[in-house]
Amino acid sequence: MNNYANYLYIAVRAALDAGKAIMDIYTDPESDFGIERKADNSPLTKADKKAHKIISMALSVTPFPVLSEEGKEIPFAERAAWDELWIVDPLDGTKEFIKKNGEFTVNIALVKEGVPVLGVIYVPVRKELYFAVDSQGAFKLTGVDSSNQPSMDEMLANAVRLPLSMGHQGVVVVASRSHQTEDTTAFIENLRKQGQPVTLISSGSSLKICLVADGSADVYPRFAPTMEWDTAAGHAIARAAGCEVFHIDGKTPLKYNKEDLHNPWFIVKPL
Repeated sequence: MNNYANYLYIAVRAALDAGKAIMDIYTDPESDFGIERKADNSPLTKADKKAHKIISMALSVTPFPVLSEEGKEIPFAERAAWDELWIVDPLDGTKEFIKKNGEFTVNIALVKEGVPVLGVIYVPVRKELYFAVDSQGAFKLTGVDSSNQPSMDEMLANAVRLPLSMGHQGVVVVASRSHQTEDTTAFIENLRKQGQPVTLISSGSSLKICLVADGSADVYPRFAPTMEWDTAAGHAIARAAGCEVFHIDGKTPLKYNKEDLHNPWFIVKPL
């Protein structure tokens, strides 16, 4: 792998350690998750906070600054000088975490000049790890957690390269479990009018991008608000798996570390 390989391993270890902390809270029968409400009324739990601390500390050994959903707000005047940075969502899918449906992830991405070049997504409940480095490919490793953290060589030896060989008929669309919109419904209906059978899969968090990257789904339309930390890691994995995260024009890839950290509406699909 290229010179990002060492950083990939640091990010993987951070994600697995954060996953353990999240699971300790998730599985504690006495835990009430410590739910708070942020300014936008989205939920925040003590698992979000704990994971943020673990990841921030782990990434502090690298030369790159960290932009995290749960970190302090950093003015664009300062961020604009960052050619390379980590973009992190310590617990993506907090609503899914609270619902206890298992569809939440840890997202860590390294972005260079607005483009995600390294991505790690860990699914703690399933012990599934997705990882990718620009131009080197995307991979999925199962049965891994912080108690059996593999070496980089072991990861590559035991992981499967994405996309997987998935045979399915028609078009498989993946959509948000918690944020379905009328525009998404219209998009799906338009596909049906084109004559192909359409199968809809609902999923939470960045798993939706992973499902397109691994070949389980053909397209993921997102016509609802997201932030850069929701998509950066998945975008890196999608790119390395031969997919892209486009604006709804289907031609312009999303960019990162913008002045406004909100994403535009987007579509994830193979190139």
